[in-house]
Amino acid sequence: MLLDVLTFAAAFLIALILYPIAIDALRHLKSGQVIQAELPESHQKKAGTPTGGGILFSALGILGGVVAAVNGHAGAWPAVAGLIGGGLIGFADDQSKLRVGSRGIPARLKLPIQFLIAIPVAAVALSQGGMHQHLLPSTPWFLYPSAVVAIVATANALNITDGIDGLAGGLSAIAFAAIALLLPGAPAGEKAVAMTLAGALVAFLVFNRYPARVFMGDTGSLAIGFALAAMAIQQGLLILLPLLALVFVLETLSVIIQVAYFKASGGRRVFKMTPIHYTFHHEGWSENRIALSFWGAGLVSALAAAGVARLIT
Repeated sequence: MLLDVLTFAAAFLIALILYPIAIDALRHLKSGQVIQAELPESHQKKAGTPTGGGILFSALGILGGVVAAVNGHAGAWPAVAGLIGGGLIGFADDQSKLRVGSRGIPARLKLPIQFLIAIPVAAVALSQGGMHQHLLPSTPWFLYPSAVVAIVATANALNITDGIDGLAGGLSAIAFAAIALLLPGAPAGEKAVAMTLAGALVAFLVFNRYPARVFMGDTGSLAIGFALAAMAIQQGLLILLPLLALVFVLETLSVIIQVAYFKASGGRRVFKMTPIHYTFHHEGWSENRIALSFWGAGLVSALAAAGVARLIT
């Protein structure tokens, strides 16, 4: 436990020192966020805020994992693979979005790329302990497709949630701390990456809380989405991933419900706007209130996942 705390603290301090430098570099590179026209007026003023800040906490997570692996903890490799694979896709998407008016890589191309990159990430996670999954069939024909789908789904759910200052960063820090400290099957290498990410994400929140000075971008959201799923697979607790990441799941479900009902009803809506955090914003909730409330829900779901994990392992 002491080593986990020290890892968290070191990552926090390093990221806290480096983020002002990174923000200035992103601003110098003119990596200002392009805001979608349909978002509320309060979001339009965020146009030009540097994006791609996830590259720093992802890089620190990779560094922490490599250091752990070099010291004999091969359990770090699944999370490292996830950070690299998801981060590369996200970086390419962020660069595409920086072109004025661009929504990034088209979904018809982006999704197949995600599935393609998720295959080796899933293979690494399964090879490092994930072939035995609690309450799920431990057969390759089931596990490999399930792991790939879980990785892509988690990355996109996290990406969808990243719309309010501090929201995705705080929820991710909670999830990584929980998967390392509360779930019973985390090997030392995985803990090293998770606690590095948790510490770096808390430092990121210093600059990402409202009003945000930097956004994580797809570079960050896809990287940590891939890594989080890889860690759950590695621990044999894939079945608990939806509970651990419950807020991300609900955010995604709100979008699916909205789109399905809109098409079925000929244009009517269930929510004012999705993902559902925008509905709360339309109701007058401040971004800080939304973030804090959702963090609370994320903490409760993480504690519930820890409780269930101890019952089934």
